Amino acid sequence: MVQRFMSPQSLFKSMDPNGPDKDPLLAGLGQRVRLLRARGGISRRMLAEEAGVSERHLANLESGIGNVSVLVLQQVALALGSSLAELLGDETTITPEWLMIRKLLHGRTQDELQRAHQTLAELFGAATPGQRRNHIALVGLRGAGKSTLGRMAAAKLGWPFVELRAEITRLAGCSPVEIQALYGSQVYRRYERQALEEALRTHPNCVIATAGGLVGDPATFDIVLSHCLTIWLQADPQDHLDRVIAQGEQRQMADSRKAVDDLRVTLESRAAFYAKADFAFNTSGKTVDESFTGLMAALAEHQPKPGI
Repeated sequence: MVQRFMSPQSLFKSMDPNGPDKDPLLAGLGQRVRLLRARGGISRRMLAEEAGVSERHLANLESGIGNVSVLVLQQVALALGSSLAELLGDETTITPEWLMIRKLLHGRTQDELQRAHQTLAELFGAATPGQRRNHIALVGLRGAGKSTLGRMAAAKLGWPFVELRAEITRLAGCSPVEIQALYGSQVYRRYERQALEEALRTHPNCVIATAGGLVGDPATFDIVLSHCLTIWLQADPQDHLDRVIAQGEQRQMADSRKAVDDLRVTLESRAAFYAKADFAFNTSGKTVDESFTGLMAALAEHQPKPGI
């Protein structure tokens, strides 16, 4: 049986961060760990606890200055909900089918890949374009306006409004923060998917405000894309931070520069997923009323229904 908490000596061989250029393999590995963690909205402390390593050693790993053992990589991969192959950079080596699909898709254009994804989604039961218009999902980082604008859009359309975080709390009997602290991110992801599927099943029409980290589970995000007209609400990093502070997160004010930098990294890790939305709408530099008017006008172009 592998000891969960190993000594620092057995986990890492120290490297001089001020020495020569970092090893490309370690630097790339650290970047992938950081991006996967940011994509899932998992703090470094939480990941360290779930992986059974110290926060300092995890920081070394993300910085590309630690020569980590394979056993620790496996623990980190499990805590992130990914495979060791994905952590190392390639998950498409598991079966002959994966290899053949990868060969078929290699070198295709973005448009060709999008058509391939749409064909596969339809093959495996995705909603038709007409059905997708019956559910509107707002995605993006916290502070973009998903709850405020989502509630206003739902009222305008006469549809129910679903705050996914509130539904997760109802199903679990405790808040998302408590779920992750008590049971870990993987349990939270299961509640998140359950809440989403229940909302889609219960409401023939609704507006859904998703949590910013929903894209941390690509399978759950694919449900959103396959069943909802999806809108990426954007804002500048400083606007995100100011709005989060206005919501009562005073702890963010301790080091606003670092907080903005962290938001940039989080956005970088999620942007490619958010960009899969049907369209994007930027709320920076606009009042709530201006944002709402602009959002409804954009919806009218993508969803020509009475009342929009």
